[in-house]
Amino acid sequence: MNRKVMVVLIGAMPTLWMSESLQAGSIWAKRGKTAPTMYADDVARKIGDVLTIKITEDSKVDNKAKRDLQKDTGLSSDFNGQLGIGKVLPNVPGFTMDAQSGSDLKSKADFKDERSFVDHVTVLVIDILPNGNLVVTGTRDRSIAGDVQTIEVSGIVRPSDIAYDNTVKSQQVANFRVVTKNSGISAAYSQPGWLQRIVNVIWPW
Repeated sequence: MNRKVMVVLIGAMPTLWMSESLQAGSIWAKRGKTAPTMYADDVARKIGDVLTIKITEDSKVDNKAKRDLQKDTGLSSDFNGQLGIGKVLPNVPGFTMDAQSGSDLKSKADFKDERSFVDHVTVLVIDILPNGNLVVTGTRDRSIAGDVQTIEVSGIVRPSDIAYDNTVKSQQVANFRVVTKNSGISAAYSQPGWLQRIVNVIWPW
């Protein structure tokens, strides 16, 4: 072995030793197992995921009922008092009867109720049905100046109805149920007292 080859090997030894102590890898950080891929979306798919329900409920009821009943009855009878021909049977005093009756019923009912409820509530996927539909439920509490509003939402969501921004409309939620409860300072003024409720039961009109 000549002198030049020996010099090259001795100079390369530190480089080889450092390369063994380093780990091979990319300049990018390694993706964790729970981190989504570059092309993955953030829509709810499994238990524990969340999605937002856009509540837009409009309820309008307009019932009208009208009834008009009328009945008239007339009865007239005239008897001259003769029971037979000639003198076979004696005559009796004659009479005339005239009777009339009538009834009239008119009724009208009109009921109108119009309500609107708009809100956004984020719910949690708590179960997945065999067909892939998601069972969701969620609660939101708002407390402003002593007034507390609680909104409870539940239903069944079809994954294909979830938009790209992980939202779904309330009209697309099966068995959709929304309950609002109000408590706090204003509740005492918006609801009748116990004495008024008793009076309404005993004397409802």
